[in-house]
Amino acid sequence: MLTDMFVLKIPVLEKIVRPILVYLFLVLMLRVFGKRELAQLNPFDLVVLLSLSNTVQNAIIGDDNSLVGGLVGAFSLLSMNYLVIRFLFKHRRLDQIVEGNPTVLIEKGKVVQDNLAKELMNQSELATIAHRQGFPHLRDVERCILEPGGNFRVEGKEPGAPDKRHQELLQRLDLMTRQLERLEQKAGL
Repeated sequence: MLTDMFVLKIPVLEKIVRPILVYLFLVLMLRVFGKRELAQLNPFDLVVLLSLSNTVQNAIIGDDNSLVGGLVGAFSLLSMNYLVIRFLFKHRRLDQIVEGNPTVLIEKGKVVQDNLAKELMNQSELATIAHRQGFPHLRDVERCILEPGGNFRVEGKEPGAPDKRHQELLQRLDLMTRQLERLEQKAGL
């Protein structure tokens, strides 16, 4: 039992190289297949990602199911990810090339159909995104951008409730400041 847990069945170097190669392959494929894979998980995308992780599992671990082998593989994946992120952080231009550019899906209240098609999205999916951001209809959205990391930035035609509340508080604070100044002037302070 201890032998199965702690003795590697394949060389350590192979245990390190396998996850690194799978990592690089997956990063490249996710970049090629677009931001949509990262943006939202519909049932089809979820099935693909779950199947993908199961599919590459054997490529990562090889014929070794030992505890040490799993830890070496996990360490290799995490280390590779750390090094790539650190490298890209120091090289912003390369980061932009790897990450890609934002895609404008709605501009000035109009859906940009070409960009929507490029990201393999339809208007009902876009409407769902708008709903999640607190907009009841697409017509309420001034601008929607799909960021390279898969996040959506949605701006409304009118300020949302938090923005309105913030403006209202600023106006009240300004009024109170003016009233306080008048009181200080009357008191001769």
